[in-house]
Amino acid sequence: MNVKGFAIRSATAVATTGSIAVSALLAGSAWPARAQDGIDGLQAIGKPVPDGINFQPAVTDVARDIVWLDNFLLIVISVISLLVIGLLVVVAIRYNSWSNPTPARFTHNTPLEITWTVVPIIILLVIIPPSLSLLFKQMRIPDADLTIKATGNQWYWTHEYVDHGFEFDSFMLERGQLAEYGYADDEFLLAVDNAVVVPVNRTVVVQVTASDVIHAWTIPAFGVKQDAVPGRLTELWFRVDQEGVYFGQCSELCGKDHSYMPIVVKVVGDDVYEHWLDRMIAEYAEIPRQPGTLTLASD
Repeated sequence: MNVKGFAIRSATAVATTGSIAVSALLAGSAWPARAQDGIDGLQAIGKPVPDGINFQPAVTDVARDIVWLDNFLLIVISVISLLVIGLLVVVAIRYNSWSNPTPARFTHNTPLEITWTVVPIIILLVIIPPSLSLLFKQMRIPDADLTIKATGNQWYWTHEYVDHGFEFDSFMLERGQLAEYGYADDEFLLAVDNAVVVPVNRTVVVQVTASDVIHAWTIPAFGVKQDAVPGRLTELWFRVDQEGVYFGQCSELCGKDHSYMPIVVKVVGDDVYEHWLDRMIAEYAEIPRQPGTLTLASD
């Protein structure tokens, strides 16, 4: 598609979305596509908690590896910090002007210089294997059971189920709408009208892009964060092993309402997902559903 065609398509999409939003507000009703209808009883697992200082519960292999690497690096840096602090204390006590009034005049210590060169190299060699292993696991995109295209807009997300020909916009809910959509009061600023729904224990590939400025699609509990760049299509993947509701937010400064474009992913069993998908395809899809379920995107 040429630049002019892309610009016309983007402008049309924005205008259409704005018209829908204004109409819904004036009517005092919910948004047209309530993707989470019929999906209740899920535990909210991946969300911020008051006074929390740790990671959200890790529910993918990548997220668990991230937590492990972080804990490992914390041990390494703690040992380094304690060693440096200990050396500073020893130097301050033994070599101050009272304890050591006549300091030595030498300027080099070959064994010491070799040590402080070799030890950091060894530390880096220890850190490199798990770091690169995790990086390769994140960047190597496996075959997908489900492909979703996430487009960042100012200031909402559009999610397209590529294999099934439908899409919906996800807008943040106002406080008074939380109960209607099945969210708790403490999920204000995190909840959206249309959640992304994916099956548990299935490989999901998300193609990430943007229609205006740079955004970022992030779900901390999945260990995924990918910038959404206009004109570029990047990918991330996850395979969640626990059903529940997971929250994320745009993680790239994208304008005045940057903090008001959250992401919600509901992870459900295959049967629940199939029923939800049938409803969505029947109502919104441009192409009929292919025979079989959860076929690979390459099929």
